[in-house]
Amino acid sequence: MKRLLSTAVLVLSSSCVCAGRIGDGPVIEQHVDQAAAESGALNFEHLFAEGERLFAAKFNLYDGQGRPATTGAGAARVAGSAPLFIRTSGPDANACAGCHNDPFPGAGGDIVANVFVLAQALDPVTESVSGQFSNERNTLGMNGSGAIEMLAREMTAALHEQRRQLQAQAPPGQRRSVNLVAKGVRFGELTVNESGALDTSKVEGVDADLVVRPFHQKGVVVSLREFTNNAMNHHHGMQSVERFGLARTNSRDFDKDSVEDELSVGDITATTIYQAALNVPGQVLPDDLPALRAVIKGERTFASAGCVDCHVPSMTLSRREFVEPNPYNPAGNLRPADVQRHVSFDLTAQGQKPRLEAAANGGAIVRAYTDLKRHNLCDATIRHYCNERVRQAGVATELFLTRKLWDVGNSAPYGHRGDLTTLTEAIDAHGGEARASRDAFFALPRAQRDEVIEFLKSLQVLRPGTAALVVDTTGAPVTAARLAVRLRGDSAGH
Repeated sequence: MKRLLSTAVLVLSSSCVCAGRIGDGPVIEQHVDQAAAESGALNFEHLFAEGERLFAAKFNLYDGQGRPATTGAGAARVAGSAPLFIRTSGPDANACAGCHNDPFPGAGGDIVANVFVLAQALDPVTESVSGQFSNERNTLGMNGSGAIEMLAREMTAALHEQRRQLQAQAPPGQRRSVNLVAKGVRFGELTVNESGALDTSKVEGVDADLVVRPFHQKGVVVSLREFTNNAMNHHHGMQSVERFGLARTNSRDFDKDSVEDELSVGDITATTIYQAALNVPGQVLPDDLPALRAVIKGERTFASAGCVDCHVPSMTLSRREFVEPNPYNPAGNLRPADVQRHVSFDLTAQGQKPRLEAAANGGAIVRAYTDLKRHNLCDATIRHYCNERVRQAGVATELFLTRKLWDVGNSAPYGHRGDLTTLTEAIDAHGGEARASRDAFFALPRAQRDEVIEFLKSLQVLRPGTAALVVDTTGAPVTAARLAVRLRGDSAGH
């Protein structure tokens, strides 16, 4: 019997060697095939699962982690002249989820997860966190980002159509202007001058090309795909084929880490789909009736103080589908001409719950509390947002994209650096274009200010799988009828 058992163990061990890898090896043993994604052979659920796996993967040397011969901007450097990991210039993280994890995977990060934007392009690398070399930024959450990207696309299309009509209708030799408006948000004025040239000097909150860029705190990245290609190289030293080329095509290991073709086109598609399909933030209503009434009153005061001028409570998408790739992607990122078929899913019916609320005529409602426009929050006396010294993508250092507030209740810390610990501090730091609403808030009695804060605290990233966008503290859905009953009961009791 003992000899038979030993023989069986030997046979079992032999079969294990054949079936899988023993010892160290890559975390990502199989890559996602883009052709299968486009054909539908890999369905949405499969792509989401693969994207989740890639987002959580702690890449290692066998995967191609590290970029010994390139900077985080993709420029060549002397191989081995930079550390394998360096907090300031990167690579600085093992996994996407290492920074995007609070309160759930895919969300934001504590101040310990801050990044030093633009230091990745330096050669030699810098160990200094001084603002002379980079801009320190807090990690923002990706929840609802599929809806945000689609909003930006529709806004861009609207602005481009207004530009086209202006150029087509402007009489020869005459100056003509149009007020640029998309989803109710005004982006300044565009002019065709007497020579027929465009004058963009009065365009506001968006680049002169009128492409709304909804990602990065500066609003400088078009799409989740561009964001992913950038971040994989910057933070992990993982190069995507679409950005850096196939090894068999360019006959080289681009970053000289002895691993070729580190991330396939399909890998980036899957990671993009995962982020686009993360659950949408919602609202948690308190059990305590006085606190519940404070939330309701606070929402009204938030509007009357003028906060909604920039933190627009909701916008409506014309279409419910997230479609990949983005037609406004810059070079180095997959574009519509590069694919046989788009990859898409319904933002109201697929992905993590809770999902977007469907609207009439095939649209969807996005309650993100942003206008996706850049604003200047600095003035002569309030300067908190004016600490940055390095321009990113040509954007003035004092301009920042309006922060989405739909997750503000559980996404502390606040501010572009994550150095503000309370919502009241964050409001107090609003100067410049937001000075009037900031002053209106602080002119309120303390009780009303507290009601506004209570309202903001109710806007949260909900636990993945939550059935509704408005819930109580147990996660149970709160309907308008149920809310009315609670409020009537409170009134009767008093």
